[in-house]
Amino acid sequence: MSVLPLVLAGPLQSWGAASRFARRTTENAPTKSGVIGLLAAALGRERTADLSDLAALRFGVRVDQPGVRVRDYQTARHLVTHVSMPVSERFYLADAVFVAAVEGDPELIDALYDAVRAPVFLPYLGRRSCPPSRPLDLGRPSPGRVEDVLKEQPWQAAPWYRRRSRSRSQVELTTLVDAEGGTDGDLLRDLPVSFDPAHRRYAMRAVTADAVRVPDPDARRERIPDHEPLLALGGD
Repeated sequence: MSVLPLVLAGPLQSWGAASRFARRTTENAPTKSGVIGLLAAALGRERTADLSDLAALRFGVRVDQPGVRVRDYQTARHLVTHVSMPVSERFYLADAVFVAAVEGDPELIDALYDAVRAPVFLPYLGRRSCPPSRPLDLGRPSPGRVEDVLKEQPWQAAPWYRRRSRSRSQVELTTLVDAEGGTDGDLLRDLPVSFDPAHRRYAMRAVTADAVRVPDPDARRERIPDHEPLLALGGD
């Protein structure tokens, strides 16, 4: 198998797994359906296209910078009848950074790598109002598993956030990965079956939460003196 790593960073992100009427929430990390939608758009697939090959990819995400949840509300008035529409709520993650990875057939993974570097349709982070703030790709795909990539990728948090960690060597980051066959996990209705606007469909998938430790590039280290001045005075 081959794995494609991605970085998902932007001023705002919104990864909804459930919506209730005028209330549009967001999960605390990117959803598989949202990232598969991003990849399908990069490939140039229409919303009615078959998603079975992309949905079969194994997916995982690492929370490098959790961000802050913010709430917005929207109002609207009908142009003809001048009737006010219901107030709707929108929730976002501000200043968040995630590392995502998809694992699958090397030929498909290579095609996805080319697509995210030159997308047919512009990518966005969950909603059209949430563009990415940096390129999505983190380098060429590599053989292995999702867990390996999430453990090996350098910490992608912003410098100002890394400075707040006060770490000496490593930082612990939460991971959410597709549970392998027969493995228990938290169930989430987040497996895309169809993005057809006339009949969107999602199945359940099992997710396993874990954590990995990665080096902190700005870690504080104990200062080692270049020499010991007392030795020149005959001290021990």
